[in-house]
Amino acid sequence: MVTDLPQRPAAGRRAAVIPPELRTALATLATADELLVATDFDGVMAPLVQRAEDARPLPESAAALRALAEVPHTSTALISGRALASLRHAASPEPETLLVGSHGAETWTGPNAEPLQLTPVQAALLARARQAVASVVDASPGCRLEDKPAGVVLHTRGAPDDVASAAVDAARGRLGELDGVQVTDGKRVLEASVVHSNKGEGIRALRELTGASAVLFAGDDVTDEHGFAALQRGDVGIKVGPGATAAGFRVDSPADFAEVLTHLLQLRRAAVEN
Repeated sequence: MVTDLPQRPAAGRRAAVIPPELRTALATLATADELLVATDFDGVMAPLVQRAEDARPLPESAAALRALAEVPHTSTALISGRALASLRHAASPEPETLLVGSHGAETWTGPNAEPLQLTPVQAALLARARQAVASVVDASPGCRLEDKPAGVVLHTRGAPDDVASAAVDAARGRLGELDGVQVTDGKRVLEASVVHSNKGEGIRALRELTGASAVLFAGDDVTDEHGFAALQRGDVGIKVGPGATAAGFRVDSPADFAEVLTHLLQLRRAAVEN
């Protein structure tokens, strides 16, 4: 388990972007019979921004993931808290890239994938959850509400810290009164969902679907810890940025993760060609 980032070196001396132990793990991972490369989007493929709709993947990361999808015996996936429609808009993924949205509640595994359908009970519960969050947003300047197919999200990134904290507490209290609502914390967000799922379940489903013998998963938020917990021996988990984590490895930023993907692409191509 990695706990936090080490101190940066003095000015003029830059630490290696890819730690030596991660390079070693990637070299082994690249030889897998069937490889799944799965990654969160915001904070990993794309830098975090004030407005979620403005996020875009770094060109180097997008190019590397696109190229990995073309390598034989290699599958790629985006596993995000975003709704699928939002993920497609921001990431512009290749058709070969599998998608898991809304923390696992929505999936796209090909043209024949069934869209998410709520039961009447779930739809009624979602309406109540939305009303609870909307009432908090109305009383909290700088906060906003996002609708998802299976949930509703309180965004506090645009609010002062004290307003954000009070809004999260109020929303959590009101949502806690609704039996059957799953509440998930993230970076300046609080999400309520009527479909109980997480990124770990998404990784397990994708592993089975692709027949992967090894998985790389990268994430930056507390919601990604379910994904790291689902990894098995021989897999590689990468935490992007600070914070305690169950991931075995860490890099500083989305820009550093772009180098990781590019390096893995080179290794994987060489392994498959030999």
